[in-house]
Amino acid sequence: MTTPLPVDQSLLYPSPLKEFWRAFSHNKGALAGLLFMLVIVFCALFAPWVAPYSPSEQFRDFLLTPPAWLEGGQGRFLLGTDELGRDLLSRLIHGSRLSLIIGLSSVVMSLIPGIVLGLVAGFFPRLIGPAIMRLMDIMLALPSLLLAVAIVAILGPGLINTVIAIAVVSLPSYVRLTRAAVIGELNRDYVTAARLAGAGLPRLMFITVLPNCMAPLIVQATLSFSSAILDAAALGFLGLGVQPPTPEWGTMLASARDYIERAWWVVSLPGLTILLSVVAINLMGDGLRDALDPKLKNAA
Repeated sequence: MTTPLPVDQSLLYPSPLKEFWRAFSHNKGALAGLLFMLVIVFCALFAPWVAPYSPSEQFRDFLLTPPAWLEGGQGRFLLGTDELGRDLLSRLIHGSRLSLIIGLSSVVMSLIPGIVLGLVAGFFPRLIGPAIMRLMDIMLALPSLLLAVAIVAILGPGLINTVIAIAVVSLPSYVRLTRAAVIGELNRDYVTAARLAGAGLPRLMFITVLPNCMAPLIVQATLSFSSAILDAAALGFLGLGVQPPTPEWGTMLASARDYIERAWWVVSLPGLTILLSVVAINLMGDGLRDALDPKLKNAA
C-alpha cells in the first residue's frame, strides 16, 4: 500500500498577503504605477542626498538653461534651470516631499473622521444619520476646488492650511462610502451573532463591522491621494498653497507660467511630474480594487 505524498498546505491555502500580491501583480499597470511611486518615495525620503544641488541654490550665470539633451544645455543641469538659475531636477526631487506629505496628511485627516461619521450614520440611520448625510450633501454640492479655495482664503495660505482644506473637501466621500458599507453589513449573520453574544456598540462598530468595510475605503484612500496632489498643485498654482520659494510642484508651475514660450521645460516638467504621479496612483488604485474585491478576483 503506497503512502500518499504530503501536500504543501500553503499551496492549497495561500496566506492573505500572498493572495493579495498575486491578484495585485496580475494587473501590469498597477505594477508600473507601484514602481514609479517607489521611485518618487525614495527621492522624497533621501532628497538631500539624491538631489544634485540645494533647491534654493541659484546659479546666476545659467538662467533658464535648457535640459542637457537640448542645444545650449549643460551636463551639470540634467533638466535645466528655472528663471532664477535654480536646478530644476533638484527642485522637483525636493518638491516630491511636500506633495507626498500633503497627500498623506490630508488622506489621514479625512479618513479617520470620515470613518467615524460614517459608522455613526450607519448605526443610527434615524437619529444622527440624516443630519450627517445632509451636511455631506451640502459639501458635495459645492465644487471641490472652489470649496478648498474658500477654506484657504479664510485660513490663509500655507502648508498646514492647504492640508486642512484638502482634508475637508475629501471628507464627504469617506462618510458616504463608510455608511453604505456599514448598512450592507448590519444585517449579516456575524453581526447578529455578535449582538447576541453581548458585544457593546463600540465593539460592534470598530471591531466587528469596520474591518469588513475597509476594502473600498483603502481603494478610495488611494484615489484620494492622487486627488490631494492635484488639489495641492491647483492651490499652489493659484498662489493659495505652499508659498515660494519652497519647492512644490504647483508653485513651480505658477512661478514659471510667464516663461512658457521662452523656456517650455520650466512649465512642462513640473506638469509632467504631476501627471505621471497621478496616473501612477490611479493605476495602483485599480490594482488594489482588483485585489481586494472578491468578485473581481474570482472573475480573474
